[in-house]
Amino acid sequence: MDLLNSVLNWVVPPASLVMMAFAWPALTFISGCEWLYNTFNSEPMEDKVVIITGASSGIGEQIAYEYAKRRAKLVLVARRENRLRLISENARHMGAKHVMIVAADVVKEEECRRFVNETINFYGRVDHLVNTVSLGHTFYFEEVTDTTVFPHLLDINFWGNVYPTYVALPHLRQTNGKIIVNASVESWLPLPRMSLYAAAKAALVNFYETLRLEVDHEIGITIATHGWIGSEMTRGKFMVEEGAEMQWKEEREVNVTGGLVEDFARLIVAGACRGDAYVKYPSWYDIFLLYQVFAPKVLNWTFRLILPTHGGRRTSLVGTGRPISEGYGRPSLEGMPPRKLPSTFAPQQLKME
Repeated sequence: MDLLNSVLNWVVPPASLVMMAFAWPALTFISGCEWLYNTFNSEPMEDKVVIITGASSGIGEQIAYEYAKRRAKLVLVARRENRLRLISENARHMGAKHVMIVAADVVKEEECRRFVNETINFYGRVDHLVNTVSLGHTFYFEEVTDTTVFPHLLDINFWGNVYPTYVALPHLRQTNGKIIVNASVESWLPLPRMSLYAAAKAALVNFYETLRLEVDHEIGITIATHGWIGSEMTRGKFMVEEGAEMQWKEEREVNVTGGLVEDFARLIVAGACRGDAYVKYPSWYDIFLLYQVFAPKVLNWTFRLILPTHGGRRTSLVGTGRPISEGYGRPSLEGMPPRKLPSTFAPQQLKME
């Protein structure tokens, strides 16, 4: 058996590359024809019911507006009810047939069951479930001195998507509905200061890839991955528990630019209505996937050259043991009072949508 594996190790990779090279033009042509067909036969969303989690800001908010333009009926879910009220008014003006808002925490199964049941009781159906909740970070793993932030990150990025899916799945089967997931290129592209976020997104993508096989063709699943985009994370905003919002007033140490959230949201909704399995923004990131699979050392060397290394300067205070007021002043608080966080947890540049 060892001899067989040794032979296959040498034969299979180059043979597969040669086959892919010859098949690539045909596959590209077939994919293009399929895209054109699905575009002209895109699912009409008028009077369809769409649940959007994490709808109070960022990608979730813009996705709500895109569905509103298609005259869908919306259920907007997030912890900030005051923000949801404003977004619901905007969505109505953009064409939404009806908008329901539900304040809920998606990391709690009972609350997910509550907003799904409220949707079914009011509308009688669910056609699309859009999971956009996400919590990012920019700290080096070895800087963390308080690990209580770890489950918080994993809960939101993983269970905050899984629980709504679990509860809504039986209802989506009845309508041959769709699940849309907000993932990230970090699920397979290694970047420094994003270790836990990347791990959670990788788990999320693998969960939905497996679920795609389990539900077969009864439920469509669209996995959307993005690189840097101009969302609240790149503007220094983050969320803590119980709906309170905190925002640092100082400028970012590193100016990060990215694509527009509106563009990404438009691509997601269009792709979901076409029934696309994947939506990527920007698509040129795919070239890194080839290097990751076939030449990981080259990718690693490239990143070491172009990305900042972990030297003496720290670029984030998250969990480093430094008090949040040190050198920055006090952050502003809005909304409900947050659950008390450990004194060593300075949640700078965490984002939840």
